[in-house]
Amino acid sequence: MPFAHLRYSADPERSVAPHELADCVTTLTAALLGKQPEVTAVHLEPVPPAQWFIGRRALDAQARASYQLRISVTEGTNTKDEKARYVAAVHEAMQGLLGPLHPASYVLVDEVRGDAYGYGGLTQERRYVEAQLTAAAR
Repeated sequence: MPFAHLRYSADPERSVAPHELADCVTTLTAALLGKQPEVTAVHLEPVPPAQWFIGRRALDAQARASYQLRISVTEGTNTKDEKARYVAAVHEAMQGLLGPLHPASYVLVDEVRGDAYGYGGLTQERRYVEAQLTAAAR
């Protein structure tokens, strides 16, 4: 049940459909982090290149795109290797969708405690405990 927030800035003449970005994030999150696509939420936030600065220079002056993907997942559900593969794959995919990227483009995997994170009114910890009780009852 990850929540992903993708801020991105690219040349406005490069046409990237929002659904392509959301589908990319959802697909990579499912394939590499093992998350369920049907409960993966993606919020897109485009930023004009004149309003995205790296090294005190706006991206429009650097002829580069950039992004920051911040995704929340339950703590302990992914290994370091899975997260490293995810960071690399997201970067490669964003390069393909947004065009030449500035090296200062970021992926942040926030690992949130299961008792402090949930959806549909239930924490992930409660979902885990209920699944264990159901399995034990079988």
